[in-house]
Amino acid sequence: MRDICLFRAPSNLGLRPLRPGHVPGTWRGPEALTKAGLVEALAPAAVVDLERPAYSTEPEPGTRLRNGHAIRRFNLVLADAVADALGRSEWPLVIGGDCSVLLGALAAARRSGPVALVHVDGHSDFRHPGNYDANAMLGSAAGMDLALATGRGELLLTGWPSVAGPLVADEAVVQIGERNSRDPDFAWADINATAIMRIDVFAVQELGAAGVLERTRPTLARADCPYWLHLDVDVLDQAVMPAVDSPGSPGIDPDDLVAILSPLAADRRCIGMDMTIYDPDLDPSGELARVLVSLLERIVRPGRINSLPPASPPLG
Repeated sequence: MRDICLFRAPSNLGLRPLRPGHVPGTWRGPEALTKAGLVEALAPAAVVDLERPAYSTEPEPGTRLRNGHAIRRFNLVLADAVADALGRSEWPLVIGGDCSVLLGALAAARRSGPVALVHVDGHSDFRHPGNYDANAMLGSAAGMDLALATGRGELLLTGWPSVAGPLVADEAVVQIGERNSRDPDFAWADINATAIMRIDVFAVQELGAAGVLERTRPTLARADCPYWLHLDVDVLDQAVMPAVDSPGSPGIDPDDLVAILSPLAADRRCIGMDMTIYDPDLDPSGELARVLVSLLERIVRPGRINSLPPASPPLG
């Protein structure tokens, strides 16, 4: 079992406000999960806290991305910290925050060579200037992270130090869980013309966890490089996890999600993981935070659950 280095990355920069004056609450996610027992459940070898960045709704000069420059600064700091952990042979686990933290994690991993990506998300996050009018509205990076990671969008968030080309190649990506791809007005239909391997939520339900893994592993084998896991918790059904900015149905069953991600996380080629988009403002009792802590423990520390002494209090 590898030593976990836990990163608490309190960013909400990549999200749009849901109403005038609203500040998305995902920045409080790491703190709320910590209060729900995250550190006790995962027993990390080290914990690294990043400073909360300032959120703004105002356009910034030189970019059509909301908080674009701040997102880059935050992710450069995150990339340096994650690269240090990888250099110590630790397993980075980045707790966001919004999905834009994926960029810093991948930028760190890419310093050592190519990396593949398993992107588990209720949305494929493939918004980019090729499928919307960037002049008409600001872009929100949390809905663009897969597009940005594959080199689509502003250089501000697609070009990274010591990284040649995109953070990850299309053919090295598996996207699992998209729930809108079969809609006639699917906003990111151009993803269908890429080499990205896609297993939408309906296919997950048809295939089951074993079938999803069977479809995922050939892509990772062909990539022939380490891979990163990205988990946006809105991949769960809104009946299970409503504390996200864009809840929806259907979603992947929690037990199926564990059955998919646990073996992927345990594989020696998996060099790290991030979990994003939980919003404590939508979970005033903290009950859903405890659900996520338990879920994450089952994914990354499955053996530890069985070894806990009987007197230990439940974590979720």
